[in-house]
Amino acid sequence: MKMLRMIGAALIIGMCLIALQAADFPQWRGFRRDGIAQENGLLREWPLEGPKLIWQITDIGDGYGAPAVAGERIYLLSSTGIDDEFVQALSVKDGKRIWATSLGKVGNPDQKPPYPKARSTPSLDGRFLYALSSEGDLACLEAATGKALWRKSLRKDFGGKPGIWAYAESPLIDGDAVVVTPGGSEATLVALNKKTGAIIWKSAVPGGDPAGYSSIIAVDAAGLRQYVQFLEKGLVGVDAKTGKFLWRYSEIAGSPANMPTPVVRGSYVYNTNPRRPAAALVQLKPSSDGVVAEQVYLLRGLPNDIGGSVLAGDYLYGTNTDEGLVAVEFTTGKVRWKAESIGSGSLLCADGLLYLHGENGDVALVEAMPDQYREKGRFTPPNQPKHPGGPMEKAWSYPVIANGRLYVRDLNSLWCYQIGGR
Repeated sequence: MKMLRMIGAALIIGMCLIALQAADFPQWRGFRRDGIAQENGLLREWPLEGPKLIWQITDIGDGYGAPAVAGERIYLLSSTGIDDEFVQALSVKDGKRIWATSLGKVGNPDQKPPYPKARSTPSLDGRFLYALSSEGDLACLEAATGKALWRKSLRKDFGGKPGIWAYAESPLIDGDAVVVTPGGSEATLVALNKKTGAIIWKSAVPGGDPAGYSSIIAVDAAGLRQYVQFLEKGLVGVDAKTGKFLWRYSEIAGSPANMPTPVVRGSYVYNTNPRRPAAALVQLKPSSDGVVAEQVYLLRGLPNDIGGSVLAGDYLYGTNTDEGLVAVEFTTGKVRWKAESIGSGSLLCADGLLYLHGENGDVALVEAMPDQYREKGRFTPPNQPKHPGGPMEKAWSYPVIANGRLYVRDLNSLWCYQIGGR
């Protein structure tokens, strides 16, 4: 009987641990890179002043990247000046720093317009953390201590060619591989052994595209697993096993701001460009040459901001540069509603709710419903930082939800709010 009680207790503890892990936010845009947090039981409406502020810290270093969160720790990239870009671990309890590890210098410090700061989100994989700096310094670290186990330089080791604003990608962990985008003609995309950093394959995409500012997603379509990425000259797909180039779609390229991470469902891939008015949906189909990206629609007035889009049910939500928050039928592009809301911003979906972090610094809560716009709360985080980049520099960081808490970053500030029952 005693043994049965012990086994039962162990099972309960194990289930609790699994539940906590399921509510973590281990990488860019969540578990599946789709902008959906694995949460439920969240507040359905906020009080006038917003949800409860647990803490704010104002000394995390500059950066635009969102945090990754697992258990009792927060992981994020920051920079101090242009000589030190670093990854750090903070305590969920109070935001205090646990460790910090330097990655190198900030990339492209003379960029125009001038936004030389840390940009990406680290990726967690069990006991290990993978971080890519704006200079292209990739490191595998122990999540517990910050100790670097191996390092690579996308520029030096792979002839990498980033865009004007340096590297902004968050590494993809897929099976035994970590996949990133050096850009250029030698290794436009590269897959490395996640334990050793050894090369699995290098993919020289025709045209030798410079890297954009998007992050790779894994797609199972047209009979094989693919990595889809938004490069400077367009959306491309490569074979996940070999790196073989498969297809390209270029109708949404043509500006330097190739930023949004693609949104995928089945064989359909949606993407857009904030500097162009149109957004596109393509379907990946088998062809005699391997795979073809067949255009389903190319339309104006759809979600197109750098804050990304999320697919909740059959509807896509995101902000539009000119029209605020937009709800769209994913497969047809038909607009269901538009609302000024808080203007352009980044967003996350959780428990049937949309969490918007506006470029103006405000935060809003909106129901993810296609029939009409229903706002359930709005507030302005206190003590917001000044933007040294001038009026063109905005609050660009994506919101994150993990274990009943909402995390909002803007440059050197991080706010933590209680939005769940835990």
